[in-house]
Amino acid sequence: MNTTVSLLRTEAGRAPGDSDLTGLIGELVTRSEEFRTAWAKHNVRLHHTGRKAFRHPVVGEITLDFDAMELPAQPGLTLTAYSAAPDTPAHDALQLLAAWAATTDASADPDRTANR
Repeated sequence: MNTTVSLLRTEAGRAPGDSDLTGLIGELVTRSEEFRTAWAKHNVRLHHTGRKAFRHPVVGEITLDFDAMELPAQPGLTLTAYSAAPDTPAHDALQLLAAWAATTDASADPDRTANR
């Protein structure tokens, strides 16, 4: 949570006039004690590579590596790619999610699978 809040604080510093971002931060501060405590630390952080843990409702805890790249043609935008090394629990979880998503998509739109 602290890293995410620090990254959000970085974005808030880049765009102080963004009313949507300010509104989101205000909502998080009022609804989450954990967020409020982390926000009050005033930590600012920008990582271009690292590891991030997620909690997904289908596969549970999954830790992925990430690489972030600023997009020169779109100042202020960053593309972040998440990945998992082969033969790891995280890779297996991503494979399961891909299969689950494909099954969910196929059942939601039968015409889509017929056209493949």
